[in-house]
This record gives sequence, structure tokens and C-alpha cells, in this order.
Amino acid sequence: MKHLLLLAALAASFVLPVYGAEPAPIPSPGEIAAAAPASDWIVIAPSDLLVMDLEPDATGEPRRVVIQLMPAPFSQGWIGNIRKLAAAHWWDGTSINRVQDNYVAQWGDATEKKALPAGLAVVPEGEYVVSRAGAAAWDAARAMQRSAPLIPDPYASSQALWGWPVGRGKDGELWPVHCYGAVGVGRNMSPDTGSGAELYAVIGHAPRHLDRNIAVVGRVVSGIEHLSSLPRGTGALGFYEDATERVGITSIRVATELPTADQPRFEYLSTESDSFARYADARQNRRDPFFIKPAGGADICNIPVPVRPVAAK
Repeated sequence: MKHLLLLAALAASFVLPVYGAEPAPIPSPGEIAAAAPASDWIVIAPSDLLVMDLEPDATGEPRRVVIQLMPAPFSQGWIGNIRKLAAAHWWDGTSINRVQDNYVAQWGDATEKKALPAGLAVVPEGEYVVSRAGAAAWDAARAMQRSAPLIPDPYASSQALWGWPVGRGKDGELWPVHCYGAVGVGRNMSPDTGSGAELYAVIGHAPRHLDRNIAVVGRVVSGIEHLSSLPRGTGALGFYEDATERVGITSIRVATELPTADQPRFEYLSTESDSFARYADARQNRRDPFFIKPAGGADICNIPVPVRPVAAK
């Protein structure tokens, strides 16, 4: 009998309370992007990267800004001009002339007297958008829209297509939007649309009122800190009143013109991938541990397409 009681007590000692498994931690948007498989990342062609080298800073450190040019079908007239300007080394010796707080940093020829290369296109205002009737890539765009998630946006029905934030109108028009880091073309009063010689980068809250009013031709993928941290201009609209305040531009080149070892390499998360769909959902509804209440939405500029550097092979 004693042996039976001892065995029963021993058996009972191995009976443990049953608890549910700990829930898996909810990943942040950055963790979702970092975990995306290599097949979900798309390499940016060096021919689509514009490399701007500024004069070194006060401590002698180099300052490089890398811009990805907008893909077709958007803004191609201006981008053709930008490629010609870069090939002609036109920006060498020009400067950053305007830095307006919570708005833009702008560069070009401060004198407005430097001759432009021959053969630059005059781009019509209609090219601020890709129309349903006129875009050769419309059918491809429609196919993309079926796979890319729509994103609530007070300015338009928006989504990310081809790796870029894009607005979509009720009539089927598509247009690139002004998010942080977007690069646009400075212009005078309409009907002037700018040649592409005068460019700016958004360094503040997304100025979406500029959408469809100024050409967006790219985005800064590296080095935005070299523009956003510059002293603000004290003149009207943030222009530098004294020439000594301007930051000189050493060179602007398409990356393929640089030595191979000096060419920057980047890739972006495909906006048609399942990884991006999860990332976009997480940006709209933050459920990771820091957050108490999911916002339930985000505008297109609060869902930046992840871009990361690629190590040279």
C-alpha cells in the first residue's frame, strides 16, 4: 500500500499546469521589411541614380546625396533633361541656394546666367500626370493596381506602384506625389514647367498641395541629412541673401559615369510583394509593443517604400 501511495505521489509531481503558448511578438514595420526575402527586393540600376557631391562640411567630411530618378511613365521629359545636364557636368560649380524651414532645399545656378546645354526639351504641363487616354503604360498600371494595396489619403486614392508613392484620380490619372525626400523641378509662373536645371528636395512635412503643379522627378535615397541640416536662408522663401552662405556643388553625375568602385548601390522593397503588403498594413495599424492604440490609417507619405544599400560584390 505504501508503495502504491508513493508511486501516486511521484506521478502527481510530474503533472504541471497547462499554459497557452506565449503569443509571438508582433513585428514592427522595419522588422517586416528586414525579414523580407531577397526575392522581394529590386535592385536600382546605377543608370537611375544621380550622385550629388557637395563641398565638404566644416570638419572636412564629404557630403554625398544620392537621388533615384523617377521611372517611366512619370516625368520622363524632365528626366531626359536632367540626364543631359548631368552628362554636360552643368551643375559642377553651382550651389544650394535656398533652404526653407519645413519645406525644401533647392539648388542650381544662383546667377541664372549659366548657359544651358543644347537640346533640352520644353515639357508641357500635361506631363505632370499620366492620363488614362495618353499613357502607353496604362494597361500595365492597371495590372499593378490590382496587386498593390490602396492606401487611404486625403488628397487622392493613393498607392505605391513600381516602388513609388503615386496618386490616382477618379478619372484614372496617375501622378507621383511630394513626400519627404521627393525631388522636384523648380519653375517660374505657368505655363513654364522648368527645365530640370533648378531642383529641390522636400525636407519637411509633405507639401502635397504641390502635386500635379510641379514635376516630381526622383527621391533622395541617401544623404538627405546633408540637405535637411543646412542653415535656413534668411531671405524670402528661404533663399540665401549672401553668396557666402551658399553650399557649393562639386559635381552631379549619373552613377554610371563614376568609377565602378565608387558607384552607389541600392535596392527597394517591391511594392507588389506580400512583404510590402504586410509592411504597409503595419504602418497603418501599429500593433508592435510600444503602441497603445493603432491609428487605423496612414497617408501615402507615412508609408515610405523601404530602400537599403547593397554591398559591392
